Amino acid sequence: MVRAAVQVGPRKIEIQEFPRPATGADDGLIRVEANGLCGSDVEFYKGHLRQGMPAFIPGHEPMGIIEEVGENAAKRWGVQPGDRVAMEVVIPCRNCFDCLTGNYQACRNRVGGHGVTPVEVAPALWGGFAEYMYLAPGAVVHKIDKTLPAEVAAMYNGMGAGVRWALHYGQVRLGDTVLVLGAGQRGIAAVIAAKSAGAGTVLITGLEADAHKLALAREFGADHTLVVDGDDAVDVVERVREITDGRGVDVTLELTPMAAGPVSDALLATKHGGRVVLAGIKGDREIPIRTDVIINRALTVQGAFGVDAKAMAEAIALIESRRFPLERMHTHTFGLDDTAHAIEVLAGDVPGEAAVHVSVHPHH
Repeated sequence: MVRAAVQVGPRKIEIQEFPRPATGADDGLIRVEANGLCGSDVEFYKGHLRQGMPAFIPGHEPMGIIEEVGENAAKRWGVQPGDRVAMEVVIPCRNCFDCLTGNYQACRNRVGGHGVTPVEVAPALWGGFAEYMYLAPGAVVHKIDKTLPAEVAAMYNGMGAGVRWALHYGQVRLGDTVLVLGAGQRGIAAVIAAKSAGAGTVLITGLEADAHKLALAREFGADHTLVVDGDDAVDVVERVREITDGRGVDVTLELTPMAAGPVSDALLATKHGGRVVLAGIKGDREIPIRTDVIINRALTVQGAFGVDAKAMAEAIALIESRRFPLERMHTHTFGLDDTAHAIEVLAGDVPGEAAVHVSVHPHH
């Protein structure tokens, strides 16, 4: 039997046991070493996303060791038992038009995804908050250096988001000025990605409670950190105009959870002809925006969905390069029994805990 943390309702996670899946020629099983947490885990946990969803095992950033792998799957994934791998969320069919033309995240035949598929779908172990996780034939698998500390290797998804959102969607170029709204781990990862691509000036915003995150962002290359609440709050748009001599930034990444104001700030702080990337989940609420600003500034507004294989591979290479002391981002390690507490720590709901990167280690 395999122990797993199952979300059965808002703010309700139970430890349950499931049969260890049998594997065949085309699938596999990983022993989960660590699973990174992100803001969407918080929104799932609180019931802001996927309301009324059947019970499921969360954890969509799983990383671990190949325990079993079928002969066909080993060839397809290029792995053997004992290899360390990181998993993408989406499990595509690999055969439909979207998959065959490189748009596999839009696959309409997908089995589901890691950390989002209900336990009623056999063999139940789809999420990373479990001792072992099933690898379906269509799973997208990335090998990752076994000598990295598990908590650093588990940053692959957050780093992948920084790479995709800043470099692929934002198209940050050498010398660009970049504004990152939100100082979570993905905001910090975006700073790292932008600086790696040669961005000239990087600004990042946060709350007073994010002082530790903003300090890390400076350590990783942010040139300006802007506190947007409290007695010393700055007006982001005005401060951007001061720093850029009224021009605005080349690229803005809006990464704040649930907040509406930063969307307007993103549009107003970006230069004429600039790019705005929207990645901050708002709980499916309607957010008022001034479309005339988009039109009159000739802005390109890009929605950001997750991390794809290209961004994942580049992020893993960046982590493996050890160019940045990423271990400084990791603040908390929890065992499987403390999954709910881990999510609350990341959410900032536990007094006295200042979290940046949090991971659950099922065998801890």
